[in-house]
Amino acid sequence: MNSRDVGMGPTSSSTSPQAIPDVQSSVDNRHIAIQSVGIRSVKYPVLIELKGQKPMPSVAEFEMTVYLPPEQKGTHMSRFIALLEEMQGHALTIASFRAMLRDMLERLDAPSGRVQMKLPYFISKIAPVSGVSSLMDYEITLDGHAKKGSEEIWMTVVVPVTSLCPCSKKISEYGAHNQRSHVTANVRVDNDLDIGLLISSIEQQASCELFGLLKRPDEKYVTERAYDNPKFVEDLVRDVAIVLNKLPEVGAYTVEAENFESIHNHSAYAKIEKL
Repeated sequence: MNSRDVGMGPTSSSTSPQAIPDVQSSVDNRHIAIQSVGIRSVKYPVLIELKGQKPMPSVAEFEMTVYLPPEQKGTHMSRFIALLEEMQGHALTIASFRAMLRDMLERLDAPSGRVQMKLPYFISKIAPVSGVSSLMDYEITLDGHAKKGSEEIWMTVVVPVTSLCPCSKKISEYGAHNQRSHVTANVRVDNDLDIGLLISSIEQQASCELFGLLKRPDEKYVTERAYDNPKFVEDLVRDVAIVLNKLPEVGAYTVEAENFESIHNHSAYAKIEKL
């Protein structure tokens, strides 16, 4: 049991729960509010169910914080863990993530708070020629901000792709340099968002998408596909922004692209915001 809570577990026969002082609820005479207090770097198993995909087990890293008023000494840390414990066995959706934010504020008697969870997310992909199936992993973050009566949820997905340099292709007698790139889309989720559609829509804007497993005919295809579809980092963010503008579930967003350059000792980077 976390020592910074009260009445949450067994006590000895000589001490009743009422006799244990609730120190963190005592008055603090410094009268300084704390905007965020809570727990971070907490890993918990989750069963996540996003629109368009089957429920998938994963392990998420959580950060959970609330606002602490100036007159209160401390928050009840164990109540954050209790909330995560009660999630076990239930699929986490966008709707249940909103409910978790509301539940946290009620448990901590807080006017506002935030929950951020980051996890690897796997999608089965089919190779373009051989048809072999393999898993691709993507990093997903759900970031929820809540005040009593309202919640705002942002979803971030990091999509690895291939980009081939248009300049290198134009000036070279043969070949062109290409590299792996990360496209990071951070979108405000106004309605339930099809994560598979979001990821595939981003991948289609790259020189070529990536696959976990490729046979020789697949390698030929993706190499030639990238060569026929060169993209600057500027092209990547602009093309992804066009896609995001067409998705009714997406409100505000930022989209970033970073090319891990294969012939430079630096990355190329671009960012577009619609806030």
